[in-house]
Amino acid sequence: MAKRRLERERGRREAVADMSEDLSEGEKGDTVGDFLAHGESNRGRLPRISSVETMEAWASQQKEKKWYIVLISLHGLIRGENMELGRDSDTGGQVKYVVELARALGSMPGVYRVDLLTRQVSSLEVDWSYGEPTEMLPPRNSEGLNEMGESSGAYIIRIPFGPRDKYIPKELLWPYLSEFVDGALSHIIQMSKVLGEQVGGGHPVWPVAIHGHYADAGDSAALLSGALNVPMLFTGHSLGRDKLEQLLRQGRLSRDEINSTYKIMRRIEAEEISLDASETVITSTRQEIEEQWRLYDGFDPILGRKLRARIRRNVSCYGRFMPRMAVIPPGMEFHHIVPHDGDMDGETEGNEDGKSPDPHIWGEIMRYFTNPRKPMILALARPDPKKNLTTLVKAFGECRPLQELANLTLIMGNRDDVDEMSSTSASVLLSILKLIDKYDLYGQVAYPKHHKQSDVPDIYRLAAKTKGVFINPAFIEPFGLTLIEAAAHGLPIVATRNGGPVDIHRVLDNGLLVDPHNQQSIADALLKLVADKQLWAKCRANGLKNIHLFSWPEHCKTYLTKIASCKPRQPRWLRNDDDDENSESDSPSDSLRDIQDISLNLKFSLDGDKNVGKENGDGSLDLDDRKSKLETAVLSWSRGVQKSTQKSGSTDKGDQNSGAGKFPALRRRKYMFVIAVDCGALSESVKRIFDALEKEKAEGSIGFILATSFNLSELHSFLVSERLNPIDFDAFICNSGGDLYYSSLHSDENPFIVDLYYHSHIEYRWGGEGLRKTLVRWAASITDKKGDDKEHIVVEDEKNSADYCYSFKVCKPGVVPPVRELRKVMRIQALRCHVIYCQNGSKINVIPVLAARCQALRYLYLRWGMDLSKVVVFVGESGDTDYEGLLGGVHKSVILKGVCSGESSQLHANRSYPLTDVVAFDNPNLIQTSEDCSSAELRDSLEKLGVLKS
Repeated sequence: MAKRRLERERGRREAVADMSEDLSEGEKGDTVGDFLAHGESNRGRLPRISSVETMEAWASQQKEKKWYIVLISLHGLIRGENMELGRDSDTGGQVKYVVELARALGSMPGVYRVDLLTRQVSSLEVDWSYGEPTEMLPPRNSEGLNEMGESSGAYIIRIPFGPRDKYIPKELLWPYLSEFVDGALSHIIQMSKVLGEQVGGGHPVWPVAIHGHYADAGDSAALLSGALNVPMLFTGHSLGRDKLEQLLRQGRLSRDEINSTYKIMRRIEAEEISLDASETVITSTRQEIEEQWRLYDGFDPILGRKLRARIRRNVSCYGRFMPRMAVIPPGMEFHHIVPHDGDMDGETEGNEDGKSPDPHIWGEIMRYFTNPRKPMILALARPDPKKNLTTLVKAFGECRPLQELANLTLIMGNRDDVDEMSSTSASVLLSILKLIDKYDLYGQVAYPKHHKQSDVPDIYRLAAKTKGVFINPAFIEPFGLTLIEAAAHGLPIVATRNGGPVDIHRVLDNGLLVDPHNQQSIADALLKLVADKQLWAKCRANGLKNIHLFSWPEHCKTYLTKIASCKPRQPRWLRNDDDDENSESDSPSDSLRDIQDISLNLKFSLDGDKNVGKENGDGSLDLDDRKSKLETAVLSWSRGVQKSTQKSGSTDKGDQNSGAGKFPALRRRKYMFVIAVDCGALSESVKRIFDALEKEKAEGSIGFILATSFNLSELHSFLVSERLNPIDFDAFICNSGGDLYYSSLHSDENPFIVDLYYHSHIEYRWGGEGLRKTLVRWAASITDKKGDDKEHIVVEDEKNSADYCYSFKVCKPGVVPPVRELRKVMRIQALRCHVIYCQNGSKINVIPVLAARCQALRYLYLRWGMDLSKVVVFVGESGDTDYEGLLGGVHKSVILKGVCSGESSQLHANRSYPLTDVVAFDNPNLIQTSEDCSSAELRDSLEKLGVLKS
């Protein structure tokens, strides 16, 4: 922790020095509270909507909007009704929260559709409903609903990914996230078109935001946000760094054992990526910001204050960005809750005509008690060590006055057989049973084996009827939704003072906070509330009076305000801009000729010269003018191609001579083969692949894409040296995903056409010159530290850098710090970028944070309709540090054994997590060839994948 603090302070000093001024008075005035959405004072009341009239006025302003919102929550079992909360550690409070959030948002003014994306589980070990592709979430309250449409409302959309017949824990989902991203991308594109026909005037209605819940969904949301170029929101629910520190503090497991069990380092990296990509991070409590997010490299509240102050004054931040933290406590439905006003000695109000039968769950609980009329202390949590239920039982067992006054009820999920529970849950349950026996608490403690989600309100009502108390004694509670539920049913609370309950208690003022490690403190608080009836009545009344502050409409109004503040990011070719269409009269072929003429004038990077003079003696255009004209020509030409292609609608071989089929050729290919072999084996691999596919290549039914860390100049040199024709490839992904080019039949001198739309697609948070200066300073600093006789270790490669890729030469690959260290340095300084070590560690490419070779393939799907399931990616046994991104998804992957087997292994030796944590080598879409396989053997491998017919 001390090391992290020093690194952060150093990074902050360097960032401040880059921005060339000290904190101004305006910047000093901000506090950590500025990160909170509500701007609450230290006394902490949440300034929510205070009247029905105010809510109605706000709603009337939103009616014209037709928003489409995407939520993602991947692990656990998610359905709209009869949620199996507590079934396992993955199906808990987060599941309930995301379902209710989707349902509530779908009923809000201005929101047309909400999709909650999760995993489709078609397994015999779970209910059939989890295998249904779509489930509608009808609103709880039909009053004031939006105008309904054919596809409007909220839905659970289940995307198939991972093993089809298995329900697996979240720790094992990481290798399959790319498959989810591709499936989700396909769904969103199709849904955007459907919504466009319904409410968009024929133009696609893209999501206004993609919201990831937990680290796995945050990682996926970042990739989808980059692929679609729409804003991202993130909610962590619980955070990996905080869990890692708690586990290390307990001392039961080593760091390696923790990582092996929980895949904790992959989780932490996903949370850092979520910080890089998110516009807003939504938290439930201030504690989450001040004590948990502060542990991350990508978040620094002090530097964030400075950046926000500069933005307010319209002063440059030199490429730096800090996501905004917004505290929005979860909402709850209250309209169906009627607090119990009776007690065990009298009948409930409104029951004069006769007593209705008691709920079945009441009998299941009360059968445990010798005296069921005593006040009930209720705890509702799964048997997990961090929920601290054993300390609660000890506190009850060692306090004789408490035993005389109250019973204890433990609702610990559902179980059939202790032997069938997970080892952790079984251990906690057995410990509790032993304590009950030790303190002879039979007849005073209830621990029913089963309950339905629909039974939970009845359980709260029973506790309230006995004038009982609800307790949450967890060591740390990220929020504490059960505390709000209990308060809504008229129960006072005793809760941990660590985490969200502090904020909830500040608002509701309906109970006592305790130190969860102090057994006596827990017993004293429970005894005080149970024994003092006036205090009990006061806490109950306060909770019922203030509970409306946590309603779903209040939550959603603040939530939608945060979305509205996000800046739209869609590139021009995705926007609904009729004026652009009307302004372009040139045909695609005219624009194509303009591109070629201008690109030749620009000497488009083939000679690596970036410093073309501003004015030439031959009267050629100024560089900026030429660049502007080139961009206009590319945009005009590509839009024209898109129009003519849409009109023709034909992609078969007979259409090859039409204007639509001329470019890009990848639109009409049956299969696309992506060669992404790194290291020095590229030449041999290309020839072997071409030989294996010679027949299909000659027919024109397949196409090729070269995905490489080369810049355009290096690519051109490679093709010339290997006597390869550029038109052998349909597209070139260069600079590790920083540039995209297409081949052209129309120019022998410069056969490459740049896709400038791709630049607009990846430029999000690109740090530009501020990033470059920081990288140069980093290179100089490691030279000073480790170089012998001031020998350079890393130097800037200005000649081979590009607008969206800063390149550095590595002079001594064995000495340079691992890639994770450079990523950390950039994040600490609020610079968001994607760092890649490539070419056997001899080169470093730094590109925009959401750019990558795998993301470029998704762009081609979005831009040109290239079917990702018809893509085959060739890689070696190892490669550049973006290698793992090429091995997942719905595309096929072929690993060429013997290629790059040892050359790049040192790049991956210092990974934060092993490759097996994120790549499923048993995936049916992935195949490994034999060692140094021949072209015929390679063809056999493609036949096994079903790509070629035998």
